[in-house]
Amino acid sequence: MSQPESGQPEPGQPPAAPACPRCPAAGQGQQQQEEGSRPACCTCQRPDSQRLPASRAPECGQCPAHGGQEGWFCFTEGRAVCARCAIPGACSNHLGTSIGEAAERMRNKLVDVCEKLQLRLASVERFTAETLNHKSHSVKANASGARELTIQRLNFIRELCENEEQRLLEVIHDEEERVQQSILTQKTFWMESQQKLTDIKNYLVDRLTKMDDSALVKCQKEIFERAEEAEGILEPEDSNKLNFNPACAHSHLLSNLWASAAMICTADAEDLHIDEKTLHPSLILSENKKKLTFVKKKVHSYPDCPERFEHWPNALTLESFQSGCHTWRVDVRNSCAYKVGLAYGCLPRKGSSHESRFGYNSFSWVFSRYDEEYSIAHDGQLKTLDLLRRPKSIGVLVDYDGGEILFYDADTCTIIHNYRTKFTFPIQPALAVADESIALVH
Repeated sequence: MSQPESGQPEPGQPPAAPACPRCPAAGQGQQQQEEGSRPACCTCQRPDSQRLPASRAPECGQCPAHGGQEGWFCFTEGRAVCARCAIPGACSNHLGTSIGEAAERMRNKLVDVCEKLQLRLASVERFTAETLNHKSHSVKANASGARELTIQRLNFIRELCENEEQRLLEVIHDEEERVQQSILTQKTFWMESQQKLTDIKNYLVDRLTKMDDSALVKCQKEIFERAEEAEGILEPEDSNKLNFNPACAHSHLLSNLWASAAMICTADAEDLHIDEKTLHPSLILSENKKKLTFVKKKVHSYPDCPERFEHWPNALTLESFQSGCHTWRVDVRNSCAYKVGLAYGCLPRKGSSHESRFGYNSFSWVFSRYDEEYSIAHDGQLKTLDLLRRPKSIGVLVDYDGGEILFYDADTCTIIHNYRTKFTFPIQPALAVADESIALVH
């Protein structure tokens, strides 16, 4: 059996005891020497009277194979062996040492482990005593600060909203009072006019039916003067002064708060699908009916139908809305020429006039891009926009009942433009593309 590190003892360790050259373990065929002439380092069994004192040899077990003391330790097999196993036996080519040295090495390893555990224990105690306690105080302070900031900001917003609410209610009340007063004034005036016309008519009828020819001719001046009084009362006409003005309730603060809340709280966009029947022949529709691709050559020959756009590269969705709030988003990052918005389903589809062109009639509202120019359009009124960044996704938010249309950058929730109107027909999301492709996002 070889010693660790090529048989050399480790510094500070006593040399390993050599195998007994005179015992049977030293080699087969040798004559067994007298028991009294064995060296002191021999580990073979001796008679009880000749065994080494306990202080010079470790207490060992019995080898089950040879019956000798297990005074050696085989590192290869990880077990204690006797001298006959260690030198001429099965473990002769294995790495090993004496039991005492193996135990000493184990003790050294255990000491190293205990030292590491002690260091780790000290680290845990320090972490518990210092870091966690500091974290606990820090968490309390940060949570308190966060609560104060939240309450402060909410109180600020609440105060603004309450003041704005009070202001708007007063404005609405004043507008209502104004209209009611106008209606009352008009009602009084026209009731007086009605009474005057009735009196004049009765006077003329009375003269017509009760006066003879001579008296009638003599009273013609008076009669015509009364008739001229009736001519002075004009035909009644309707006036905007008699209508409540919804614009009085418009508030930038309220609109922006509503828009922000709607954009943030509306987690999912509508799951829309493009109506293939509306496609212009220069457009290709993907299988999932969400992506439009523009091709310069009309590779598709779609069947003609009343719903199909004939001249402009437009398309409408299958879905339509006539109540509630709805939002949808369109990925536009690949295109330099597109339109995104909404239109009435009654929008004309045929011909090259503005009647079938998105944004150039009263039936449609769109946000558009052409090269690096961005604009919004409705009823032929175009407004160029100066955007700080090139939007990759355009969102459209519609409050049908409230008559609000909002175009926004879907990535940053930045409001681009809004329209206020009163919808009179069901609306459909509208798309147009003249470069590369755009796609509905769900």
